[in-house]
Amino acid sequence: MLVIPAKKLYNMNTIKEAIRPYLNKIVKIKCNLGRNKYETYEAKIIKIYNCVFLIELIETKAIKSFSYADIITKTIKIYE
Repeated sequence: MLVIPAKKLYNMNTIKEAIRPYLNKIVKIKCNLGRNKYETYEAKIIKIYNCVFLIELIETKAIKSFSYADIITKTIKIYE
């Protein structure tokens, strides 16, 4: 699972650095859609930008983007 620093240290740079080791590696992403609905993707993190990062889904080759705020608010979780 993605290691996130202590809650007081949450900011985009710390989250970005926590994601960097997973760049171009296959990970599982669990996305919370609300009302106890979840989607799980097997994906590869392909790009890291200032405010967002891009993933490519393994099954469909579709590209999705997530913000670092999604990780902070626990909308998504990244697993190895």
